[in-house]
Amino acid sequence: METRGPELSKAVSIGRFSIRVLEISGACSHLFNNPFLRKELTVRISITRGATIVSLFAALLAAPTVLPGTAFAEEIGHVDTAFKLLGRNHQVTVEAFDDPKVKGVTCFISMARKGGLTGTLGIAEETSDASIACRQVGPIAFAEAIEGDDEGEEVFKKRQSIFFKRLNVVRFLDVRRNTLVYLAYSDKLIDGSPQNSVSAVAMMPWGELAPAKVLTK
Repeated sequence: METRGPELSKAVSIGRFSIRVLEISGACSHLFNNPFLRKELTVRISITRGATIVSLFAALLAAPTVLPGTAFAEEIGHVDTAFKLLGRNHQVTVEAFDDPKVKGVTCFISMARKGGLTGTLGIAEETSDASIACRQVGPIAFAEAIEGDDEGEEVFKKRQSIFFKRLNVVRFLDVRRNTLVYLAYSDKLIDGSPQNSVSAVAMMPWGELAPAKVLTK
C-alpha cells in the first residue's frame, strides 16, 4: 500500500496565473533526514521552480508596455480568425485609447494577434496589419502643448515582437484645416513595413462649446 506524504505546496495566484509554492512546516522537518525523501523533495522543488519561472515569464511578456507620454489602450473586443489546438486562437482585436494631450479625441485601432503557444506566451511576431479610426467624442481641450512640426508626435506604441518590433501611432497637426491627423504604422530596429493606416479629426464645436485654441510647442 502506497503512503503519500504530507502536502508540501499550496496554490498561489499572481494575476491570471496560478503557481505552486513549496511550504515546509516544522512537522515535515524529518523529511530532510531521509536521503530518499530528500531526493524526491529536490525534484519537486526543481519542477516547481521551473513552472514558476515559465509562468512569471509569460506574465511579463503578456503585460502591456506603457511608456511615458504615450496612451494606454483598453480592449473593446475581438473575433477569432483561425482555430488553434494549443493556446488561444488567431484573433483580430479592437482597442481604444484617448489622446494623452488632446481631450475629447479617442482612437480605435484594430490589429491582428497571433495565437498558438508562441502567441499565448507573447513571443510571436505580430503582422503589420492595423487599421485606425479616430473620432471627436467630446469638447476639444489641450492638457499640454502638442508638436506642430512635420515630424509629428508619438501618442501610442505597442510591442509586436520581442525583437524590437512596435506598432506606433503618430499625431500630426494640420494648422490650415484645424485638423488632427493620426498615422498608424509598424517599425523594427533595422527595417519597418510600408503598411499604414491614417485617420483625421476635424476639431469642431461640441454643442455650444467651441474647440479650445491649439497649443503648440
